[in-house]
Amino acid sequence: MAIIAFWSDEKRETGQTLSMVALTTYMAIEHNYRILNVSTNFKDQTLENCYWPTEPSELFTKKSGQEKEVVGIESGIEGLVKIIKSNKTTPNIVSNYSKAIFNDRLDILGAPKTKVYNEYLEYAKIYPEILNVANRNYDLVFVDVSKKMDEEEANRILEIADVIIINVTQKLQIINKINELRGENSFFKNNNILLNIGRYDKFSKYNIKNISRYLRLKQDILAIPYNTLFFEGCSEAKVVEFFLRLRNADEGDRNQTFIQEVSRMTKTLIYKLQELQIRM
Repeated sequence: MAIIAFWSDEKRETGQTLSMVALTTYMAIEHNYRILNVSTNFKDQTLENCYWPTEPSELFTKKSGQEKEVVGIESGIEGLVKIIKSNKTTPNIVSNYSKAIFNDRLDILGAPKTKVYNEYLEYAKIYPEILNVANRNYDLVFVDVSKKMDEEEANRILEIADVIIINVTQKLQIINKINELRGENSFFKNNNILLNIGRYDKFSKYNIKNISRYLRLKQDILAIPYNTLFFEGCSEAKVVEFFLRLRNADEGDRNQTFIQEVSRMTKTLIYKLQELQIRM
């Protein structure tokens, strides 16, 4: 059981959310783990949109005899926060408020529905407790740490994370910033840190090998390559179909590089978790 945080210090888009989607969907299909994906975003349903079409918030339909009626509910993070605040948690309470993608394999806990920032900040304070509760019931809990969250709340999540995947882009300024942080901030020297390039372009001179050499890393940087079909699948709620379709793809398939990199990230993360477990 472990908590894995996807985080970035960059203000611009790093492919952070979709990198987490690629990794966890692949792992749920190819490995026997019980996984939870947690979104901490504000007014952003990127994670949810990868798996199901946008629906009216806090509404669902149920059959009552031969008729259907629309019923208002408090679901997801809003309902879960109320339960946790009332100290009525049970071992599977988080799964009760999450949406299953693969039964007993992959669940999604979506972002808060509120459009009021102050309300969002109140929910953000509860995320560490939610993650700790979920960690008792899932093998792997992945959390997409929002840039819109207060630094203090984001740091609380990073402090309890077993592995932190820092998402970067292929820009010299960003690479230099990471190098400076590794020299000045002890946090970036921890053994539980992995670097990932989202929307990776292998033709850039700032490729995996060159950046790893520049930063003097013993382990290659991870990468989720830019892939048109993957990004289209994420926008059309068809990311699961994308991965299932490629399970039996031949070696000449143009998507093989993407799958190989996601597989490499999976193996690296599993190895890192095993390494950290041995050292405990």
